[in-house]
Amino acid sequence: MASHCIHGIVRRTFATVILPLGMPLGVLAAAPVGHRAGPAASTGRVEIERGIRADRVIAPASYFAALRGARIPTFSRQTKLACSACHYQFPQLTSFGRMFKLNGYTLTGLTVIGGQSDTAGKESLRLAPIAPASVMMVASLTHTSKVVPGTQNNTAVLPQEMSLFLAGELSPKVGAFTQITYAAADGALAVDNLDFRFATHSTLAARDLLFGVTLHNNPTVQDVWNTAPAWGFPFMGTESAPTPAAAVLVDGGLGQQVLGLGAYSLYDAHFYAELTAYRSALQGVAQPYDATAANVTKGMIPYWRLALQHQNDTRYMMIGAYGFNAELFGSGVTGPTNRFNDIAADAQVEQKFTNATVIGRVAYIHESQQLDALVAAGGASAAKQNLSSSKVSVSYVRGTTYGLSGAWFSTTGSSDTLLYAPAAITGSRTGAPNSAGLLAEFAFNPWQNTRLAAQYVMYSKFNGSSKAYDVTGGRAAADNNTLFLYTWLAF
Repeated sequence: MASHCIHGIVRRTFATVILPLGMPLGVLAAAPVGHRAGPAASTGRVEIERGIRADRVIAPASYFAALRGARIPTFSRQTKLACSACHYQFPQLTSFGRMFKLNGYTLTGLTVIGGQSDTAGKESLRLAPIAPASVMMVASLTHTSKVVPGTQNNTAVLPQEMSLFLAGELSPKVGAFTQITYAAADGALAVDNLDFRFATHSTLAARDLLFGVTLHNNPTVQDVWNTAPAWGFPFMGTESAPTPAAAVLVDGGLGQQVLGLGAYSLYDAHFYAELTAYRSALQGVAQPYDATAANVTKGMIPYWRLALQHQNDTRYMMIGAYGFNAELFGSGVTGPTNRFNDIAADAQVEQKFTNATVIGRVAYIHESQQLDALVAAGGASAAKQNLSSSKVSVSYVRGTTYGLSGAWFSTTGSSDTLLYAPAAITGSRTGAPNSAGLLAEFAFNPWQNTRLAAQYVMYSKFNGSSKAYDVTGGRAAADNNTLFLYTWLAF
């Protein structure tokens, strides 16, 4: 998405400077600053009209690009803070990191280039003395338990992705996070995640009220919790192994395909609320949209987010909910539509110990579907369907160096032999979308901006079955178990 030293997703050590929940970042910015103070394709449409989404077959570069945006050294240079001020090992955000994002990426420790207008005391210019740029690069090796027929196992890629970030304070109260990514799987350079913000403070009933406006291109990329799809665990994944065919729309299905304008507030450092409206902003498609376009929004897509947070010296807790109602034309800009009503509940807990932090995350998303356009096109046998996604993950992070994470994930939904058609490797022999499994990852960070990691995904069910899930009858869910080794650099 979201979204910072590597900041879009969320970030890390256990900051030597603690920012209480109620303290606006502007207060900290005025103080002397010492050495310390985040799946949809980015280059193409998600082909929902065929039933099995194209971005869930062999996961494309941009699906995981969304999972890593915003963890960037640009923000460290701007704030003069180590990545660990904002991250529990990137990209998991600390409370400080969440406030940095909500305050519009504007905290700075630099002597800025400024100017004043005719109005006394009012700034007319505020520029950083250094270019707000940084780079992220991922190299990887992927091994599946059973080779996909006709392919070569042990796929090595350098770079799997490479991103250029331009981010930071643009002017007083205005900041941006922008990401342009080259993805090896797509072989193309494209606009990835964008988040432009205005943020200010006021008081209400003698309590601090943070108010902001966000303009972004990926639902939940604006979020500040690692329970949201754009920034959820796992933060990095392979693009070379089969992945489950079904996913709820809010989980990356509209990434880089819409433009959202929203308003948010944080009251008394405890109560968060957001309303955003999305409109199609397709990449690589002729405009204005006509009969050649696909999955164009009908009207606006309303999105809402509520959260309640609380913390003390050693523990942080959040419980929240969010959702949207998307109505998309199957093809063109007239005719039948597909409607997706997503409602989610999530929670996050962070418990600090002397030299470590344990982070627990849980998220459940239920999607009600009215697939009139798909039925009319022969892509589904029933209009009314549903899909649900559940994720539970726990991370143990020790200092800035070691991290151990585990997760359980599950997707269940209505069976439909047209929507989830039988096919080799990527299809469902039973027509069911159900998939489930476990994921474990060990990460070693020799430096705060460098990660060496080993990840293993183990499926107990894949596209509807544990055994013989595809049309050939010869591939089991466990055959898609995946060992993923990667190096992640940000500089």
